[in-house]
Amino acid sequence: MSKFSTRLREVRMSRGKTQAETAEYLGFKGLRGYQYYEEGKNEPNIARLIALADFFDVSLDYLMGRTDS
Repeated sequence: MSKFSTRLREVRMSRGKTQAETAEYLGFKGLRGYQYYEEGKNEPNIARLIALADFFDVSLDYLMGRTDS
């Protein structure tokens, strides 16, 4: 599992969000596309990466594992 996918799962759970809520926010029609992010099978494009950082109120550096704060 990549640092990104691990951080994504951790921050989602710490914020009390479900995979379904997060997928809906990102505009996925189904859940599987988002699940691929958490499983490390796919990575978001820059627009979705920014949306994830905004949704969880964290920095891009944190999500990508470049910083721990």
